[in-house]
This record gives sequence, C-alpha cells and structure tokens, in this order.
Amino acid sequence: MGKPREWTRREFVELLGKGTGLLMGASLFGIPGFNKVFAQSVAEVPVLWLQLGSCTGCSVSVLNSKSPEIQDVLLGEVVPGKHLSMLWHPNVSATQGHDAVKIIEDLKKKPAGGFVLVIEGAVSTKDDGVYCEIGEREGHEITGLEHLLELAPKAMAIISMGTCASFGGIPAAPPNPTGCMPVDKVLEAHSISTPVVNISGCPPHPDWFIGTVATVLIGGLAAIDVDKHKRPTAFYGKLIHDNCPRRGQFDLGNFAKDFGDDGCLYALGCKGPVTHSDCPNRKWNSGVNWPIGSGHPCVGCVEPFFPYEDNMYAQVPITFATAPATYPGINNQRDTTIDPVVTGLVGVAAGAGAVAARNAMKKKQEKEAEDVS
Repeated sequence: MGKPREWTRREFVELLGKGTGLLMGASLFGIPGFNKVFAQSVAEVPVLWLQLGSCTGCSVSVLNSKSPEIQDVLLGEVVPGKHLSMLWHPNVSATQGHDAVKIIEDLKKKPAGGFVLVIEGAVSTKDDGVYCEIGEREGHEITGLEHLLELAPKAMAIISMGTCASFGGIPAAPPNPTGCMPVDKVLEAHSISTPVVNISGCPPHPDWFIGTVATVLIGGLAAIDVDKHKRPTAFYGKLIHDNCPRRGQFDLGNFAKDFGDDGCLYALGCKGPVTHSDCPNRKWNSGVNWPIGSGHPCVGCVEPFFPYEDNMYAQVPITFATAPATYPGINNQRDTTIDPVVTGLVGVAAGAGAVAARNAMKKKQEKEAEDVS
C-alpha cells in the first residue's frame, strides 16, 4: 500500500463542498468512488434551500428530526430508491461564498423541472427587494426576490418552509417596512405557475416537512392533498380544538384563569378553536410535549393570521366546533355559534337547579314527617 494521502485544509473544505456538500456526510463522501456508487444506486432528487426573511428557526426544527434522523434523510433513502441531494443549504453546507452562488446560478441555466426549491422566510419586495441579498453577480448584489423569480420557473415544485414563507409571518407584520410577502403571492404577482406547497408553522414540525417530501417522492405532487392555504391536509386537516385533551373542560365550561391552571385555556387566548394542525397527537420534541400540555395556550402559529395586530392573548371568536375523536358522547356543534361564557353559565345554572331541587325535596320530606307526627 502507498503512503496515505495527507489532505490540506483547503482540499478538505473543497471535498466537503462536493456531492451533498454537507459536513455530516464527510466520512462517507470522502471515500474515493463512493459518490459515484451512491448516485448510481438510487434516484437523486436535487434540493436547493434558500433563506430569505427568516430567523433560521425552520431549519433548526428540521435538523432536529427524530424519525428519521436528519442524517438519514440527507445521506440515506427517504423512501426506497429515492435520495435527496441537498445542493446547498446556507447553514449546514460547507460550500459558501462564490462557490455557493455558482451552484445557485448554474441551476438557473439548466432545463426546467430538475430540482425542488425550498424557501425559508418571507420575500422582501420593497425597493426591488434590496433588504435581502444573497451573493453577487458581476458586481451586482442579487436580491432574494431576484433569486426566487429566476429559480421558481426552473423548479419542479416549491416548498414554502414556515409561516413566514407561507403567509408572511413576523417579517410581514405591520408596519412591514421591507414589503415582505409570502412566496406564493409573489409568484402570482409575476404570473409564475410552479406548484407551491406551504408547510406553515413558527417553526413547522420536522415531521410535516419530512412527511411531505416522502409523499412527493412516493407518489409525486398529485399525491399531496392540500387545503385552501396550500397546506397538506395530512398534517393540517383537523382543528386542534377537536382533539385537544382539554376539550372536555371547554364543553363543561371549566376555563383556566391563569397559565398553568387546569381547565380549558380559551379564556387565556388559546387559538386552538381556529387552528389547524395535528399538534395534540404528534406533539413536539420527539413526542415529549406541546404548549397546551405545558399549560400555555396555542398561539395559532400555523395560520395566516399569525402574528397578531392585537394582543396575542385576546380571545378569538368561535364560529363552529366539532365533537372530538377522543371524547365520546359530546354532541356535534358544527355550524353553531358557541359562547364559552354561556356554556359555563349553563353549567352553573344546571348545578344550581340540581341543588334547589334537592333542597325542595328535603323540605317536603321534613314537612310530611311533621304532619305524620
């Protein structure tokens, strides 16, 4: 055997920039010939991930994926025979600077339909988008808006990752000085028809992203059923209120008066009655807990109304509620207006009526006993 090759720091960094370009793949993709063998064994689905007006929290959430773990998603087969090839991600890719910009620019020259574009964050549109720039081209700074408008027509699909990308989120909150907009609204304004799937949440659950990607790899875009907000119904199809473990307290009119109290959290501003996601069943941090389980109201972070111009803890009007799957015997209240205060008063009145009836019966019995004596 010859003398083992000694790598310089520059050569090592360049090596990490090849293939998936991910630090966590260095031990595998550093093996001579592994890249070629790996690419031949499975069908690669190239993915480009760009961050615009965001806090990076969506990326952090996805990187905490538990089952499968993120290294399995990026280095293994998400589904049999299908592998994600992360062309570039601003946080986990070793490639940066001009090399990273070259990856992005080269995609714009390739035939349409060759990759999936993931956008994290809202799109700054005011003053031609100068408030968000990623790299430069011939001495000209390239805005996030430019990248989106040039890449979107080339992508097979776009995943708007997080509430900011899906609905504008915090960057687009009033007074919105940078003119931030959600991805699909920007594309509509420029007549770009590339399919968009919104994975909302602040941040979104990692399962919502991984599950959506797996569905696309198995059955294509047509396999994803979306709601009116372009969110996969598999994850956003049910109201939190319908499956909340405190729903029974709501129906009884038992409302918590302070954070951490027992009882329904509606009076403390819980948005569960108007929020669509599977948080009650899926939970967070690998299924350990979720906000309501810790005594805090749901803030509705997956919905277009998040964040709020008003107080975050203001009560939301309820126009309908359905019987939850976990509580038998509760009447279906769909298409009716429910006032929790009235619900509580009815409970109090019923209890008072029972006490009054019991007292009346007792007095009657006492009077009968006196008459007999």
